[in-house]
Amino acid sequence: MASDASGWYARLDHECSDRLEQLSVWLDSWEEAIRHRLPIAATLPSHWPILPAGLLSDPGAVLEHLLSRHEAERDGRSPRGAHSTPGRLIESILADELKNTQRKARKAPPATLSLAAMPPGFRAYAERFNENVVRGSGDSEEVSEADGAQTRSGIPIPFADPAVGGGVVPSRAIRIHVLRSDGYDACEIREDTCRLLQGMQMADASEAAVTCTRRRLLLVLARAGLVDLDGEGDESRIGRREAEAILEDGVRCADVLRGEWPWDEAPRLLVSRPPWLRIKDRFRGHPEGSQMRKELSRELRDTKERDGNLRFAALRGNINLYRLFLERSMQLVREGCRIRMVVPDALLREKSSIALRKLMVERNEWNSSWSFPEPQRVFPGASQGVLVVGVTVGGSTEMMTSFSPLEVNEISPNSGLDSKAPFLELERGPWSVWTDMSWAVPKMPRDPYLRRAVLKAIDELADQPRLGEEGNWLNPNGRPIRVRVGEIDQTNWSSNISDWKIGSGGVPFIRGAHFCLEDGDVRINHPGYDTEIEDGAIERSQALWNGPIESRGHSRVACQAIVNAQKERRLRWAVVPPDCVLGNSVNFLELPEGVLDSLAEEHGSFDEGLLFVAAQLNSEALDLWSRAWAANNNVNNYEIESLPFPPPSTESALNYALR
Repeated sequence: MASDASGWYARLDHECSDRLEQLSVWLDSWEEAIRHRLPIAATLPSHWPILPAGLLSDPGAVLEHLLSRHEAERDGRSPRGAHSTPGRLIESILADELKNTQRKARKAPPATLSLAAMPPGFRAYAERFNENVVRGSGDSEEVSEADGAQTRSGIPIPFADPAVGGGVVPSRAIRIHVLRSDGYDACEIREDTCRLLQGMQMADASEAAVTCTRRRLLLVLARAGLVDLDGEGDESRIGRREAEAILEDGVRCADVLRGEWPWDEAPRLLVSRPPWLRIKDRFRGHPEGSQMRKELSRELRDTKERDGNLRFAALRGNINLYRLFLERSMQLVREGCRIRMVVPDALLREKSSIALRKLMVERNEWNSSWSFPEPQRVFPGASQGVLVVGVTVGGSTEMMTSFSPLEVNEISPNSGLDSKAPFLELERGPWSVWTDMSWAVPKMPRDPYLRRAVLKAIDELADQPRLGEEGNWLNPNGRPIRVRVGEIDQTNWSSNISDWKIGSGGVPFIRGAHFCLEDGDVRINHPGYDTEIEDGAIERSQALWNGPIESRGHSRVACQAIVNAQKERRLRWAVVPPDCVLGNSVNFLELPEGVLDSLAEEHGSFDEGLLFVAAQLNSEALDLWSRAWAANNNVNNYEIESLPFPPPSTESALNYALR
């Protein structure tokens, strides 16, 4: 399906290169299909390419894809990376969030006791019982509707999305509303639909997105029989003009990051999938992109609230826009009400999101997180891990439930998240110790045995001194141990790197691919040290250095810096020989002279001491720790420096002796 779809969009560009025209034609064809109850493929222009079967069932997804391609091109980015938000995911989030608001359309009369069937002595009790039942059943259903907190179908209002895009969130909310309204009278459904539309607060900075969303919602309502496309409406349907007027007020063009929220009443529920785009990637191919990025970054950093305080407290480093939308949403939603947002799962562990996580935990209630790892491919055509965060605005977090790792078949548009999905409850006390109050969330394996092993490793290592701190067993005093990147940048020095050939001048060039795991041990598999490596092997490729930078002249403890998430080990430490240079896909320890001298004295030689250090760093517990807290496939320097570094265990010492 993905290949057919991508091919269709490419063919469409050949037939119609104007992306705004593509959107307009698609919406017109969709409306025509609804009017005549035809598949949309039958109403498309004859010169458009034939619509593949995979795109027939969800016209809204195609609309979003076309819109995201338009927005990418407008920014100067490639449209190839554009994709739509899966409607099934959004509907599952809404179903999970609204599961406790659903009520029956018609309640059965409350049970009472028949006075005629009771003995005379019990009749007084029966009368009081019947009075209490009738009194208790009279007003319970109308409480939230009377104060305007939600629709009859159970959707809290105002209901918001500050980055509505192509309208997937409100369109799926309307679908749930229609399903929950089954059993009500037609006039009641019409009235409740108006209440829902008037309670929508949908915003986007793009005029094209706002136009598409308004039209999409109109067509979704017409398809459900709630809007009359050609008339003034009746007792069961809203007239087109009335619906368009309501949608014009409920879907507005506004930049909520830099501007004000265009509604007076604060939302009770906010559900969104904001842009996953770094500021430095905005306007990437635009002729004036550099200036536009600087201006956007400056405005976001300088934006202030009415009280004079800066709007974004968590704006740090190279910011991704989704972080700003999440922080802004916590300012917009009324206290005690809810946010559900779809973001990359990197938020759970990356260093640059620490300030945002602190805001979620210390000034709000971070209730839950759904984490889908990369292989699940929640977004068609994208391999990035997906996270759904659930936050209640205000207060503080005492416990957060992390559902991870999830599979796509564990969510349902009917019931939300499967009750049997794996989860971990993070209590504030232990959680703060585990993460030193950075509130990172560990990446857990699915297997119950491995989950227990990871939790045991975290418990044992959390309060141990760190590798980069003074006071650990290897470096009790003096300068701290630092982690450095290999001295050769493989891109900038590519002309000085070549394949290894016998007799060629130069020195061994070691990169990440030369770290090999054999029988549980890590070693350097390089043709300069192993002549039996076959010709054409990857280890011979890009393995020779003949540039001006010389080798360090002494052995080093080094680690593979870029790893495959599916590999057996994440941490791969080895001692590299003195006659080589290291690429930037390798990290190494910069050990103070005092540490080197003590290692040589204790273990008989400098190299033997380094081998012992490497053995400690390759421990199973440290590898489990590293996997649990990894933000991505890169073993970053700051991650290594913050590794717990407990004193050598008896088992580790025994294993080293046997080597």
